[in-house]
Amino acid sequence: MLKIGVFSKLSRISIRMLRHYDEIGLLAPEVIDRFSGYRYYSEAQLPIAERITFLKNMGFSLMATKEILENFDDRDAFFQFLSVKKAEVTEEAGELERRLILLETTMAKLRKDESAMTYSVSIKELPERYVASVRQIIPSYDQEGILWHILVKETAPLQIQDTEPCYTLAIFHDGEHKECDVDVEVQKSVKGNYPNTEHVVFKTVPPIFIASATYQGSYDKINEVNAAVANWVKDNGYEFNGLSFSIYHVSPHETQDSSQWVTEVCYPVKKK
Repeated sequence: MLKIGVFSKLSRISIRMLRHYDEIGLLAPEVIDRFSGYRYYSEAQLPIAERITFLKNMGFSLMATKEILENFDDRDAFFQFLSVKKAEVTEEAGELERRLILLETTMAKLRKDESAMTYSVSIKELPERYVASVRQIIPSYDQEGILWHILVKETAPLQIQDTEPCYTLAIFHDGEHKECDVDVEVQKSVKGNYPNTEHVVFKTVPPIFIASATYQGSYDKINEVNAAVANWVKDNGYEFNGLSFSIYHVSPHETQDSSQWVTEVCYPVKKK
């Protein structure tokens, strides 16, 4: 029999951790002296300790390790545990790689331009939404209010309910900047189901993965923010995957003070 100190040295597991393993039922001493409280392990437990360390080094939690050890002789079950852990580690490695790219590109931008972090770009998923939508050709981008006026006027009798949060956004269907006759769609997320009106279509929009930057101020800045997001996408291992759009968190509908407007510029993206 081996005292806990000796077993600790042979197994390369600290005494504190051995006591913890005992508490959670992972590796209990062979014998505990009922008078002195001393813990004794057998040499036969050294391979078990080795397995615990082996599994820990692969990233398994102690609870998962306990379950694996209870079924260690089941080859198929063990292989399944390994397959699941491999998938988890692969995903984690991909996330670490994305973080490394983000760090490197941000550092490179800061070396070239002290104002590079004026707009912070983030990656997120916009959830599935049920929306009231109006899409038309309008004279120019600054006349987008025409579409919102139609949406509000035609849905007023329906007494539609907004979602929480309520996404109000404009999608630019031309895919490029145009000086006139622009194809724009406005959407507002709503709760419930409603019949279409003359110009308003109600539909479910699938979730979408986006790169976006949110800024406060007038729409004069929007081209600058667009450029910042587009450059970020190109520099960080993503590619464009759909039409750009803007989410209006605080719009002229809430306040006429343009300095208080909050807009999120969004680009659908996917990994290259």
